[in-house]
Amino acid sequence: MKTREDIRSMEDITRLVDIFYDKVRQDQLIGPIFEEKIKDNWAAHLSIMYRFWGTVLLGERSYFGSPFLKHANLPVEGRHFERWLSYFYETLDELFEGPKTEEAKFRAEKMAEMFQFKLEHLRNTGNQPLK
Repeated sequence: MKTREDIRSMEDITRLVDIFYDKVRQDQLIGPIFEEKIKDNWAAHLSIMYRFWGTVLLGERSYFGSPFLKHANLPVEGRHFERWLSYFYETLDELFEGPKTEEAKFRAEKMAEMFQFKLEHLRNTGNQPLK
């Protein structure tokens, strides 16, 4: 029996992003990395994340850019991505249920895999980051 609705609107995206980043900011492993990078610019960062996930999941076409380049120099590795994904999945499962929710999990996992591949390439070759 379905007890939660699926992701359907920008209001849903906003709720997902806000609750997810509340968890991230409190985490001792990944929280400090985000705090160091974002500092006092959380409102701007969250606004970008609303547009990013709205574009990815709802076709809003309000995000334009290359997310990897902003992350290329962060001190992250596999365990950081695992923690990020665990909070993302947890938040999705708490709030939503349905095909769009499963798509969000799939896309987040693929994005984490791509970021890790690109970071490994960058660190192993010393070349410019793959866009």
